[in-house]
Amino acid sequence: MNEERYRALALAFPGAIESSHMNHPDFRVGGRIFATLWPAKRQGVVMLTPEQQEILTGAHPRWSFPAAGAWGRRGSTTIALDGIDEEVLRSALLMACRNKAPRTLIAEYEEGNS
Repeated sequence: MNEERYRALALAFPGAIESSHMNHPDFRVGGRIFATLWPAKRQGVVMLTPEQQEILTGAHPRWSFPAAGAWGRRGSTTIALDGIDEEVLRSALLMACRNKAPRTLIAEYEEGNS
């Protein structure tokens, strides 16, 4: 997985935009960050719930693990870009986006993908 593809997947959701936070790209929906990208580390971070994080990291421990500290305990999950399956990443980004998106955008996305 390269950073351009990560970007494309993150920006595929209705209302998603790219911005910047602390000198690295982030992806927002409804003004809220749902994912970040750390190109130099070849990693991304998705904002999941602790339950979603447990499922993802349990199923894909090579590619996903809790972020450090309190952020990780609250569900922020680091994604290793090297070798990750695109469908796994798309699913993680979708969960993160849904967690942060306004309800109207979620309904729009579900209508367009049903």
